[in-house]
Amino acid sequence: MYRKFYGLRDLPFSLTPDPRFLYFTASHREVMANLQYGIEQGKGLVVVTGEVGTGKTTLLRAIIRQFDSSVLASYVFNPGLTVAEFYEQLASDFNLGPAGSRADLLRRLGELLTTRHTNGLRTVLIVDEAQGLSRELLEEVRLLLNFETHTEKQLQIVLVGQPELRRVLNSPDLRQLKQRISLRSEVRPLQTDEVSAYIRSRLNVAGAERLDIFAPEATGLIYRFSEGIPRLVNNLCDNALLTGYALDAKRITAAIIADTAESLDLVSSLHGNEFQREKIETAKVKGRSRRKRDQRAIETAQFKVISGPVDDEEDLKTG
Repeated sequence: MYRKFYGLRDLPFSLTPDPRFLYFTASHREVMANLQYGIEQGKGLVVVTGEVGTGKTTLLRAIIRQFDSSVLASYVFNPGLTVAEFYEQLASDFNLGPAGSRADLLRRLGELLTTRHTNGLRTVLIVDEAQGLSRELLEEVRLLLNFETHTEKQLQIVLVGQPELRRVLNSPDLRQLKQRISLRSEVRPLQTDEVSAYIRSRLNVAGAERLDIFAPEATGLIYRFSEGIPRLVNNLCDNALLTGYALDAKRITAAIIADTAESLDLVSSLHGNEFQREKIETAKVKGRSRRKRDQRAIETAQFKVISGPVDDEEDLKTG
């Protein structure tokens, strides 16, 4: 709806984990470096944690895209798999044929890993949302780390999850698995200055004709409301552009951001006088936005009546 109005080729703030829009902060670069080092050097078990919405899955997809033909990878994104289903996916992703019995599959997997390691090839298992893995599956992960030579692990395993994963791995019954962790990384939220650069980067990837659509005071407020969580930044920006479009506002102001944040129930990030000041401008924005949307709906309806029958009821909503 607002792409043409703001001179955009694509939607810049979609919530889907599109690696094209990955913005590398210092935190992202650190995580990427650790992952690459762990995989290339055969370190075995690498753990990556981060809050919901910090871009862990996007980061994973980016590194998977960077794998060349020398890397064979299995990406498990459903932590609710049973042990049998888990091995079925490994058999499929590693081209081992029908899973069969667990013992037979592990034998074939061992042969594959030995052959690939001898030829200088890497084999990687990546598990997303790993904080949801059952104790049974975590024990299988530990056993898979037994595929090794005297100097290196033959199967590189990456566990990625929310901060709860750290608590899970600290459980006394998982101490053997915890002791095998060779590298740990954390995907941290954006800092204040990174939010502005992040927004401009996504606008640039989306083909924006201008990168100053969001006023500086608006990006500062976006940081406060989102607390630097990229997913919340995206949601705020996307909805703010919709409001700006309705207002014919070529620049997204702090007042528009405050209005949007309130509608998304994100106001708890601001308190007292700071939020009250924004509320005054927000009320003005709401009134103008509501009147503008109503006027557009009326004009669209009048045009349809004059020019012909309405073919689709949705036309009245999106005009």
